[in-house]
Amino acid sequence: MSSSVPSSSEIVHRAAVLGSPVSHSLSPVLHNAGYAALGLDQWHYLSFDVPKGQLASFVANADPSFQGFSVTMPGKFEALQVADSVSGRAQMIGAANTLVRRENGWFADNTDGDGVLGALKELFPQTSKQLEHVVVLGSGGTSRPVLWALGTLGVFTVTVVNRRDRSNEWAPLAEAVGLNWRTISWEDKVPDSDAVISTVPSAALLGHERRVAHAPVLDVIYDPWPTALTTQAASNGHRSVGGHVMLAYQAFGQFTAFTGKSAPESSMWEALEGVLASRIA
Repeated sequence: MSSSVPSSSEIVHRAAVLGSPVSHSLSPVLHNAGYAALGLDQWHYLSFDVPKGQLASFVANADPSFQGFSVTMPGKFEALQVADSVSGRAQMIGAANTLVRRENGWFADNTDGDGVLGALKELFPQTSKQLEHVVVLGSGGTSRPVLWALGTLGVFTVTVVNRRDRSNEWAPLAEAVGLNWRTISWEDKVPDSDAVISTVPSAALLGHERRVAHAPVLDVIYDPWPTALTTQAASNGHRSVGGHVMLAYQAFGQFTAFTGKSAPESSMWEALEGVLASRIA
């Protein structure tokens, strides 16, 4: 357990992020800032280290004061099995990052796609241009909400770049959301596109940054920042946004699901940016 439950008797509603490792998570910063902004003094958000295979036990034994959980890796796939009901998008994506306590049990949802949509809105803030072709780097678990979001936006074509062809794992999702897709390897020529979304660690891109940073970039990494990919994109004259933007936008939906109140986005943003700035200083 990476956070202790406050002893104050005034804390009657709790939420937490569950995963392993989880000590680096900035979710407590976001959610607790939101509680403070709305004067929700009876709410507190924590973090707990929950290794693979232990999510079901943790949730089953959770104190009734816990109204919801943010679920990070390795628990996102397990979260679907824990839930008593599941949203359509979580079912489609095949993973859940949100568990909400309801009268009839735990409800699983996936707000990671909201994070991608929000990040793309920040990446293209002053244009109504339709994204027609997007290059996605990597095809692991993080790519699934990316594909869902791109389908939601009406993107026509997606090119997935990966070391090996794993399209059998994600093609049904891509087709379900209306994407035309193809997969290529790192040895192939990466086509020009309207945007590039990287879902892989920086080490996986080593030596490839120059040839893939041909358009505005969304890099899911936010620490350390900037990444080699976004630095290359900037030198090529392109904007970029990082995973901290995705983190914030996915948290806004969770905040509302847990508390029933609209997320105070500006206050949560300010808290997140303050912590990130202190790490860079």
